Amino acid sequence: MRVTVVGAGVVGTMHAWHAVERGHQVVQIEREAEARGASLRNFGQIWVSGRAGGAELEAALRARELWEGIGGRVPALGFRPNGSLTPVRGPLELAVAEAAVARADAAARGYKLLTPGEARALNPALRGDFTAALYCERDAAVEPRTAQLALRAELLKSPNYTFLLGREVRDVTGAGTVRDDHGDTHHADAVVLCTGAWLGGLVRELAGPDLPVRRVRLQMMQTDPLGEPLTTSVADADSFRYYPAYASAALDELNARQPQPRTAAAHRMQLLMVQRADGGLTIGDTHEYEHPFAFDTDEEPYEHLTGVVESLLGRPLPRVRHRWAGVYAQCTDPGKVVHRQQVHEGVWLVTGPGGRGMTCAPAIAETTANELGW
Repeated sequence: MRVTVVGAGVVGTMHAWHAVERGHQVVQIEREAEARGASLRNFGQIWVSGRAGGAELEAALRARELWEGIGGRVPALGFRPNGSLTPVRGPLELAVAEAAVARADAAARGYKLLTPGEARALNPALRGDFTAALYCERDAAVEPRTAQLALRAELLKSPNYTFLLGREVRDVTGAGTVRDDHGDTHHADAVVLCTGAWLGGLVRELAGPDLPVRRVRLQMMQTDPLGEPLTTSVADADSFRYYPAYASAALDELNARQPQPRTAAAHRMQLLMVQRADGGLTIGDTHEYEHPFAFDTDEEPYEHLTGVVESLLGRPLPRVRHRWAGVYAQCTDPGKVVHRQQVHEGVWLVTGPGGRGMTCAPAIAETTANELGW
């Protein structure tokens, strides 16, 4: 079978990966010199802990298994099963963590409620004060800025894989025919459009104006090396308000009696933090849903995040090296892991994983391959 994949972000690259693994001939087309969107502008977390029970958790756990297998073959991914800790303070936050540990699927996630001493034994960098910490053993991480390059380098070892960069797809017709802006036509048995947050132009023409996907903007930052290991990923209790796994009466009580600080609420914030291979910290993030998005970054969220991180580490944050904004595509139906739609004969659009893209991409692509009979 011949497969054309449009887009070289993590979702597109994982579709190419599965197709090559199954022995098909693959042409992958990317309009930039390399992927530049949400697949690079994220934490690199394989984030099982907060996923909704059911299909979303199943996809995350399957993806976690696939990531580990691929990481064994491609060490440059930087895969590491580091787990995560969410320190909590006070009885209201503690009650939410206790409700999470009581979930029927808590064991599948690797949830465990730790004392401060147990949490510091696992991650000695957490020297700040907290009441307890929710541990998720199944969380993991890769290096987001280099992961696609590492995967592509491995794919290029196959004679069945061709990568075409700097080409924008201008036309898609039936029977799997794609024409790019170089005037070249590519014929395949199946075309998969993994265009990320690029939802206008050709995508709108093919999928129609009522695509159930929205764009979300975020802000993040990265520091100089911490100077010591941060052995787990770290979240704060505001992540309870954001991720569906934590929905409970205890969360309702937290929201009612202990609302977020003004800046965090205004920017729909949570803390997520992971250490990069060079020792620096990737820290975020915010969520902006209203269009048009700002073209600049706002300093208040960074100040808030710095304060939260320093309170958990019990030390000043290293110098911030980079600040950036990114945009991802998210299904408007929170019950859907991804939007998968046949938009033409032999042509499928796969988009809208939201903040689940890095986590779930291997399982999303595997499902596409299975459903299309690759």
